[in-house]
Amino acid sequence: MEKAAVTTLPDNTIERFFKYRRLLLKYLYLEQPHIFSHDLARVLNISPVLVRRDLMLIGCHGNNRKGYPVNELIEVINSRLSAESKKNAVLIGIDGLGAAATEYFLSEESSLSIVATFDYIPKKENNAFTDIPCYGIMQLGEIIKTHDVSIAVLAVSTEDIESVVRILIDSGIKGILNFTPYKLDLPKDIYLEEFDPVSKLEKVSYFVR
Repeated sequence: MEKAAVTTLPDNTIERFFKYRRLLLKYLYLEQPHIFSHDLARVLNISPVLVRRDLMLIGCHGNNRKGYPVNELIEVINSRLSAESKKNAVLIGIDGLGAAATEYFLSEESSLSIVATFDYIPKKENNAFTDIPCYGIMQLGEIIKTHDVSIAVLAVSTEDIESVVRILIDSGIKGILNFTPYKLDLPKDIYLEEFDPVSKLEKVSYFVR
């Protein structure tokens, strides 16, 4: 199945590979599972041609009769995404994150290991993160360094965000997933991924006119 692969993958392609992997993991319980490109495309609402082109980039070519062997496909995707171990992460602003996103961060499919949560008023009990401690914001820098945290998930209110981001920068954070509508100004060596639910909602509204 595997042939020569390209060295560098485009950002959008990498994002799709994470989606492919999450879907493929659901097929692992089957005996000798295979999947066709059009099945992946249908579930993810993208073109089968795009799926095949993505998989060719990592050297994967399906069989016309059986499709792609799921186990091998997951192994190849994992090797390209460096998914052997989870990265430590912190969640800042528990109440600002929806239940669905919270559930994903705690699932086996997540590439993150949430080692701590933070709020301005630390919660003694949190139903979503039962076994994960909740600290005050002032302890953020200390915990990041102590637990070798590389990623922060940001869901605080916009009026508090600048002070929190300053702590993250000074603590040596390497990547931020921003769930707020606030546009962050970060050093170039910090990777930023922004998820603005307001813009997403407006996009949905536009396409259902």
